Amino acid sequence: MKPKIWLSSPHMSGNELSYIQDAFDANWVAPLGPNVNGFENDLTTYLQEERHVAALASGTAALHLSLILLGVGQGDEVICQSKTFSASANPIIYQGATPVFVDSEEETWNMCPEQLERAIHDRITKGKTPKAIIAVHLYGMPYKADEINTIASKYNIPVIEDSAEALGSLYKGQHCGTLGDFSVLSFNGNKIITTSGGGALVVSTSALKEKAIFLATQARDQAPYYLHSEIGYNYRMSNIVAGIGRGQMTVLDQHVEQRRANYNHYREAFKAHAQITFLKEPEGMTSNRWLTCILLDNETTREGLRQALEHENIESRPLWKPMHQQPVFKAYPHYLNGVSDALFQRGLCLPSGSNLTEEELNRVTSTVHAYFKT
Repeated sequence: MKPKIWLSSPHMSGNELSYIQDAFDANWVAPLGPNVNGFENDLTTYLQEERHVAALASGTAALHLSLILLGVGQGDEVICQSKTFSASANPIIYQGATPVFVDSEEETWNMCPEQLERAIHDRITKGKTPKAIIAVHLYGMPYKADEINTIASKYNIPVIEDSAEALGSLYKGQHCGTLGDFSVLSFNGNKIITTSGGGALVVSTSALKEKAIFLATQARDQAPYYLHSEIGYNYRMSNIVAGIGRGQMTVLDQHVEQRRANYNHYREAFKAHAQITFLKEPEGMTSNRWLTCILLDNETTREGLRQALEHENIESRPLWKPMHQQPVFKAYPHYLNGVSDALFQRGLCLPSGSNLTEEELNRVTSTVHAYFKT
């Protein structure tokens, strides 16, 4: 069998071990320590905005804490992009709230402003003003932040920016991860940089950061014994994991550059295939191209190509199945225009790791050419 080509595998810099070794040498293997503070500072510096960062166990934890800090609870409604991974929606259920799913637009594949306003207006007429909007930068492509934020402000609804896939992407020169009232980052194993598992919450004030950290460390009140007046969570990032993150930050820009190069490679290689189209960057947007995604002419072609790649031991994956199609979410309110359903039928994610070799890229393109018999 040919060696496996992964969709998006971890890519270590070689610098991570020094930070991890420092933690072992100082015996900082407990949950907190200098690497946690250092990683938070590294992220704050990178984002280049007046923001405060709390390093957490996962991006999902960051989303959950965002909802808690916004006071979302039993019986509330939260608008969520339908075209996304389930982790964007699951924390809504954790809080006993109801997800309201909104479809995508074709330019970025992200939340459609028209459908968003339609959903808000309809929920208000039904007596439920949504408590928050969760908008996602899908596959690293920024969503239409100006339009989304204008609508959110009109109805006084805070925006949770799910930037789990978009660290290193820019919207009108501003880093994704700084565009919402709350912003979420992920460092899962397949992301642009990884801590093996982990995430971060980006907020606008030090008070919000302190509250998030309080909740993420089991909500322990100030006392010489364990005292709790609120429900807390074990959501803080460990000092060892944060050391991996510090090493990864040294190569973040290179990882973005390489993933963008992968996209350019595929676009050039497949320009003769009329059945294949790519998502272009709208004016003012720069995607990290976390994953290179293509649209095929129909579902049969997409599935045939996916199987042809699988036969060559090359991992590819259909675009996210929309949340309104998921069995666990299909009964919840949704406002659709057909875009996300069509994207799921026709879309395929190609291997996109920043550590792909030229030989591996050529194996992928050769397999695609062979499938289309050119």
